[in-house]
Amino acid sequence: MRIPTHRSPTHPGEMLEEEFMKPLGLSQSRLAELLEVPFQRINRIVNKKQAVTIDTALRLSALLGTSPQFWLNLQHGWDLYEAMHSKEAHQIQKTIRPFSQRRAASSTSKSTSGR
Repeated sequence: MRIPTHRSPTHPGEMLEEEFMKPLGLSQSRLAELLEVPFQRINRIVNKKQAVTIDTALRLSALLGTSPQFWLNLQHGWDLYEAMHSKEAHQIQKTIRPFSQRRAASSTSKSTSGR
């Protein structure tokens, strides 16, 4: 899966609303009824406040003729992009060095300390 670098990926709630609900004329409440889930779950997904769970992915795929993986890939892409652009990710990049840099630094310090 490619994660866009110039913009955030499509949230599964946006995909659900724009590509499925609107063309099919489904309201959030009607979709919730058809999926047999609480209205709040659909509302929170559409408003990017809740992730698509495996349960929801299974239900959406059964109703809409997609695969569960379709919904989970969208969610994964969104989650990864959000995590990569978080304060925590920037801190990790500052403090954790790759092994390749550690070995180079280690061998440099050993060769200079042995002199």
